[in-house]
Amino acid sequence: MGPRDWSPREPAGDAGGAGSGEGGDEDHFVPPEPPPLPEADTPTKFAWLAVLGGPLLLIVTVLAQQPVTWWIATLGVGGFLGGFATLVARMREDDEEDDDPGRGAVV
Repeated sequence: MGPRDWSPREPAGDAGGAGSGEGGDEDHFVPPEPPPLPEADTPTKFAWLAVLGGPLLLIVTVLAQQPVTWWIATLGVGGFLGGFATLVARMREDDEEDDDPGRGAVV
């Protein structure tokens, strides 16, 4: 008998399947509805467009078997680098000010 011949036993309290028994639905955890995403401002939207659109432009150019001219390469690489730099520069720095060690897990 090898390790692949082993099968796990059925749990003792769940012989009738899910939902049977007295506490079937009471023990089920339903997470709360997540808060809505914050609305992005215009420079952030254009930065994401550049980060995703620059490499996409290069990929579409190569897949279409078109020559990668200097202006396509400049738009692709420059768009990615410029968008990435914009997103990094606009990151919030709120976490550095809060050195409160008491924000651990709450049991």
